[in-house]
Amino acid sequence: MYKLITTEKSAKRGELHTPHGVIQTPVFMNVGTVAAIKGAVSTEDLENIGTLVQLSNTYHLHVRPGDELIKKMGGLHKFMSWDKPILTDSGGFQVFSLAGLRKIKEEGVYFNSHIDGRKIFMGPEESMQIQSNLASTIAMAFDECPPSVADRSYIQPSVDRTTRWLARCKAEMKRLNELPDTINKNQMLFGINQGGVFEDIRIEHAKAISDMDLDGYAIGGLAVGETHEEMYRIIEATVPYLPKEKPTYLMGVGTPANILEAVERGVDFFDCVYPSRNGRHGHVYTNHGKLNLFNAQYETDTEPIEEGCGCPVCKRYSRAYIRHLLKAKEMLGMRFCVLHNLYFYNNMMKEIREAIEEHRFSEYKRNKLSGFENKN
Repeated sequence: MYKLITTEKSAKRGELHTPHGVIQTPVFMNVGTVAAIKGAVSTEDLENIGTLVQLSNTYHLHVRPGDELIKKMGGLHKFMSWDKPILTDSGGFQVFSLAGLRKIKEEGVYFNSHIDGRKIFMGPEESMQIQSNLASTIAMAFDECPPSVADRSYIQPSVDRTTRWLARCKAEMKRLNELPDTINKNQMLFGINQGGVFEDIRIEHAKAISDMDLDGYAIGGLAVGETHEEMYRIIEATVPYLPKEKPTYLMGVGTPANILEAVERGVDFFDCVYPSRNGRHGHVYTNHGKLNLFNAQYETDTEPIEEGCGCPVCKRYSRAYIRHLLKAKEMLGMRFCVLHNLYFYNNMMKEIREAIEEHRFSEYKRNKLSGFENKN
């Protein structure tokens, strides 16, 4: 159940009550694709840096170690020793990203494993069954994620199929949640809005899926090649046609600036690999822009990554030491950067929630964006 606490214009401050606890929104989901955050970050670390939700990937866990194995282990929460909410994405995006290997039909998608080349079939029912085995808190509907640059003649039939697939996902999840051996009998389902950069298709699809009365709604198929301006235009056009009393999730987005812009347009949930991926390459986020710790200017810099940051790394270690670790290819350097970046994102979301509650989000956003432009 989603509870809307307050709004500031279109920005929403809410709570999603789930079988694994309450998610305070807006929220950033830390991406643990294969039931782990890349960068040697443990469950204890995630708890310490204020992580509210983890995201794992249906396709990757189906391929390895296998969703049946995870079910035998008691579900994903027990397997990874994490008792807070987990969202699993449906595998649809992976099918899109493995475009050279796939064949899309009405029943589902035939494609080859990126690991060993074996043939895999995944349709709405299979995606729901895998996610039920994983026993995640929130399951995502199986959809096709068409390229944002695809033309209308491709996008419209694709979106229509995604709508039909969503109805099948809903029916299958209802069936699975009623089975005696299902681990999480209260698994929630989010539908996904598609439509490329065509506002009219997006709006009509938003109306169609809103009628299905799901637990939440995502906007998919953005941040896949279109400009930021196009992305903001589509969010602004689409969100008003999704239920305000349900959470709205912008999939795979994005930079801190992207998040601030999307919150202002009514988005509640975010996920992105940027903080961990950038961290693994020595790029760290601060309130004064992104730093590259490989740069020679930090060789003897005794300051933390960011003065005043409450993360466990900034409380103890200098830029010079972290740079040394990165240059020496020590895993600890990568781990420190990932930890800092995830803390930065989680803490920014906490600040956003407080700003909306106090009806000063517009000012907060302006100041935050202004800070990002001042590279130090």
